[in-house]
Amino acid sequence: MSGAMEQYLLGIDIGTSACKVAVFDGNGRVQASASGSYNVYYPHPGWAEQNPEEWWQAVCSAVKSVIEKGKIKPSDIAGIGIDGQSWSAIPIDGDGNVLANTPIWMDTRAAAICEETGRRIGVKRIFDVCGNPFKPSYTTPKVLWYKEQMPEVYKNTDKVLQSNSYIAFKLTGEVTQELTQGYGHHCFSMRHGTWDKDMCRELGMEPDMLPDICASHQVIGTVTARAAAECGLAEGIPVVAGALDAACGTLGAGAIHPGETQEQGGQAGGMSICMDTYKADERLILSFHAVPGQWILQGGTVGGGGVMRWLEHEFADYERLKGKGTGKSSLELFNELAEKVSAGSDGVVFLPYMSGERSPIWDPHAKGVYYGLDFSKTKGHFIRAAMEGVALSLRHNLEVAEQAGASVSELRSMGGSANSLLWTQIKSDVTGKRIVVPSSDTATTLGAVILAGVGVGMYKSFDEAVNKTVAKKRYHEPDIGKQEIYTKNYRVYLKLYENLKAVMKGEE
Repeated sequence: MSGAMEQYLLGIDIGTSACKVAVFDGNGRVQASASGSYNVYYPHPGWAEQNPEEWWQAVCSAVKSVIEKGKIKPSDIAGIGIDGQSWSAIPIDGDGNVLANTPIWMDTRAAAICEETGRRIGVKRIFDVCGNPFKPSYTTPKVLWYKEQMPEVYKNTDKVLQSNSYIAFKLTGEVTQELTQGYGHHCFSMRHGTWDKDMCRELGMEPDMLPDICASHQVIGTVTARAAAECGLAEGIPVVAGALDAACGTLGAGAIHPGETQEQGGQAGGMSICMDTYKADERLILSFHAVPGQWILQGGTVGGGGVMRWLEHEFADYERLKGKGTGKSSLELFNELAEKVSAGSDGVVFLPYMSGERSPIWDPHAKGVYYGLDFSKTKGHFIRAAMEGVALSLRHNLEVAEQAGASVSELRSMGGSANSLLWTQIKSDVTGKRIVVPSSDTATTLGAVILAGVGVGMYKSFDEAVNKTVAKKRYHEPDIGKQEIYTKNYRVYLKLYENLKAVMKGEE
């Protein structure tokens, strides 16, 4: 726009360990980014919760930091998009106060409620409505848990919000529920994208607690004077409803047509396959895409980049020290150790079930396992086997998705793990799929700003937005020569879990 001022878009991503905030120009280039961390609280076994107020504080400080770093005039921001982690259950009262910490996606406290409700209504009947398994990590069982265990909270709850809708509420004062996060509720019709009020009553939830559903790119309101004062924005900036992080990551990686698949390498791992027809499988996760008329069939493992973060935290003292002298990060040095080990880690197989496991096994009792150790094994074996274990869980999810009728043409990798050439190549070799890595490793936040850009009319369509903003950086082709080794390890991987699941559950 010659002579006109540059217009920017602001993206906010509510992750598990931190929020990421970035300002983009219309071509998808990051002008400035910042993050703000917050805690996950583990008050009891099986519990994992966060305080949404801490998300908001982190967002405010990160937004201020981005505006300052990028020398952005807040009035030049044309729109704001928000994405967030799945399966929150944020109870707010009529004045918008948060009544309790929200259990997050890895929380399994409602396991007993799931079993009881599943028996009472029938898991098949529930699945037929929502296209998702009735598992404790989803939103519905958490709300029912409030009803049973925190009746005061339940009684005073006016609405239940998701992570992105909570931040949208803090920015605009508007209470919403957008389409992609609907899948957290089992009274959400996955075929029609509407609330099923009858199922809601059968489950024992009040339909009034569910906000009205809107499209992800719909402008739901504008930044209020109060929010502007708290986070340094200008009053009146349009805010769109936003979407689930997996949907925004899929969009930001450029996967918007059937068969295009996003491979997720953040704290959690997994994949999201774009489809234009309803296909559900009890072992997977189904949601609407942020792009109208599409669904995404997802597989989500708890063991993604978080496995490497744990390994680095516990075992990288030496690499951190050495890194200071060489200018390399401890993770780069880990990569170098793993690279020296041959494909298949000489028979060391790792089950990445570090916080129970989600799809496709859905086992809150599942445990992380290293198998195949002997005195010849090195730290490099541990690191490489961890990378391969995460890749094997990806293969497991992809195979189940293909059995469900989804077709996967290529993977588009995003998240921190995509920065590791070795890890990305391992994933390509293990799955036998070509992998494309977009040039931005802020795919999720980019997806959020694409929603804002389409919502405020900066882009005419999602196709135009993706063509303008998503550039491809690298390609990885699967090495067929390694297929046999990895297939052998994959068979061991599947057998290990089958043979150990009773032990993991504590059965004699």
